[in-house]
Amino acid sequence: MMSDDKATATTGGHLPAWYWVAAIGALLFECLGCFFYLAEVRLTPEQIAMLPLDQAAMLSARPAWYYAAFGVAVWVGLVGSLGLLLRRNWSVPMLLVSLIAVIVQFSAVFIVPEMRVVTSDALLGPIVVIVICYGIFMLARLARRRGWLR
Repeated sequence: MMSDDKATATTGGHLPAWYWVAAIGALLFECLGCFFYLAEVRLTPEQIAMLPLDQAAMLSARPAWYYAAFGVAVWVGLVGSLGLLLRRNWSVPMLLVSLIAVIVQFSAVFIVPEMRVVTSDALLGPIVVIVICYGIFMLARLARRRGWLR
C-alpha cells in the first residue's frame, strides 16, 4: 500500500494539507524578511542616532555586501516561496540562492568586529533565520523529489 505522499506523486492527486500550510508559512516568513529589509535600509542617520549606542554602532558598521546579501536573501526567497505555492520546479534553486545569501549576510557578524558589540543573545536570531531558511529549502527539495513541483 502506498502512502498518501507517494500516491500523490504518481496519480497527480491532491497534495497533503501540511504542504500547503508549510508553503504559506514560508511565504509569510519571507514577507516578514522583506519588511525587515525595507525597514532597515530606510533608516535615516537621525533614526540610527536615536538607537542605543551598541545598536547604532552595529548598524553603522554593516558593510554594503551585508545589505546586498540581505536583499538577495529576502527577495529571491520571496519569489522562491511563491514558487512553492505555484508548485514550480524553479523554486528549488531560488530557495538555495536565498539560503546561501542568508549565510553570507550573517557571516558579517564573524567578519566585521564592530558587529559583535551586541550581546551574544543577538546571535540567536540569525541562527533561527538560517534554520528556517534551510527548512524551507528542504521542503522544496522534498516537493521536487516527490513530484509535487512541475
